Amino acid sequence: MTDSTETMRVLIADDEPSIRFVLQEVLEGLGHSVMAVEDGDAAARELGGERYDLAFLDIRMPGPTGIEVLEQHRAAGGDVAIVIITAQNLLENAVESMKAGALDYLVKPFALAEVKALTEKALSTRALKEEVRSLRRAVGRAVAPGGDRLVGSSPALLEIFKTVGKVAPRNVPVLITGESGTGKELVAHAIHAASPRADGPFIAINAAAIPRELLESELFGHERGAFTGAISARAGRFREASGGTLFLDEIGDMPVDLQAKLLRVLQSGEVMPVGGRDLERVDVRIVAATHRDLDERVRGGEFREDLLYRLRVVPMSIPPLRERSEDIRTLALHFNERYAPELAEGPVSLPEASIARLKRHDWPGNVRELENAIKRALVLSTNDVLAPEEFEFLAARAEKTISEPSLEVLVMREVESLFDTGEEPSNVYHRVQERIERPLLEAILDRTQGNQIRAAALLGINRNTLRKKITELGIELPRRI
Repeated sequence: MTDSTETMRVLIADDEPSIRFVLQEVLEGLGHSVMAVEDGDAAARELGGERYDLAFLDIRMPGPTGIEVLEQHRAAGGDVAIVIITAQNLLENAVESMKAGALDYLVKPFALAEVKALTEKALSTRALKEEVRSLRRAVGRAVAPGGDRLVGSSPALLEIFKTVGKVAPRNVPVLITGESGTGKELVAHAIHAASPRADGPFIAINAAAIPRELLESELFGHERGAFTGAISARAGRFREASGGTLFLDEIGDMPVDLQAKLLRVLQSGEVMPVGGRDLERVDVRIVAATHRDLDERVRGGEFREDLLYRLRVVPMSIPPLRERSEDIRTLALHFNERYAPELAEGPVSLPEASIARLKRHDWPGNVRELENAIKRALVLSTNDVLAPEEFEFLAARAEKTISEPSLEVLVMREVESLFDTGEEPSNVYHRVQERIERPLLEAILDRTQGNQIRAAALLGINRNTLRKKITELGIELPRRI
């Protein structure tokens, strides 16, 4: 039973003023803080920039639909309890809403008692989530979200374990280097979990995955009105991580101008949000990671040397999987045990002959590639044994990688072909761009089953830009399942 005095931050998105008015009156009457907007784009911005406990989203409104906003929010890792508002009590609406991860759905016209019942349901859900988080903190400190953990028995990995044990209790920056897929974030999680900050937040941000114009706000926060679209203030990752650990992934890809601001924060321990005037003290432990050679980037003027010294107080280098083949057996058995209950019909064994086959592969994608190989074999196998033949696709993939030219080579060949006519070509940039753009968009749309919200997010472009390109190129959208 939830305490009726508990309050929530609630978002309402509906293009009907009367619906917004009634919901806001009811919710504020229950003591909750309410923000009301009239279209899907505004709803998506609010959910992405502010912390809400509950949202009511109209299934049909200008811009993205309520379900599309819900899907986008869930794809980004958001966990706000979302209620879909619909004018038609149809089975399809109910199924689509719940399948997308809605808390419930509300049919117009609705009774005020229904709204109150949904707020109570959201409060109960929030309480359960907090309880689960507390239980997870109490169980196994070295386990990352999703059950991932560092696994291996090679001398190289044992050295990593020892270093984690030494550095975790001391509040100094750590720089983790290694190829993509080696488990750098897992090492960062292990450092946090074994530190005195284990009960504090672990906040991760990937500097390579966020556009330059958004990265500064993501890190340091912003004040309301600091820039176009900043309709409310945002704390930023540094302030969110206060009392815990901030994991700066792919730090080698951070723009140089932001490196200067990051350096000032590391030196002073104070953050100033974009558009702000006052500095705020933060208590954050920094763990950074990169697959780049930062010394090389310093020589090339792409990374600040003084920032590198600040971050590399304790360096840790994770060797690629091909250099620690002893771990392949341990990892393969671990992934088989972990995923077989979910992906196979029952227990599945992994014989030594299959492990020997796995050891013959070079694993350019490292631990992540091995994990996905085990998943694929479990899904496609019809037996209770993963025989060596189940991993023949690894040989085909390696042969394909060797025989097929890279994208860069293909682009160069395309440019050369334009000059083969003997005449100097025109509009080379746009002609080559058109050849690349269509297969790129088709591949992403196929992967998202035609979901344009998700496709635009993966591509890093505006949804309207994507729609325009689809029309211009005459791309047929795949049928969504």
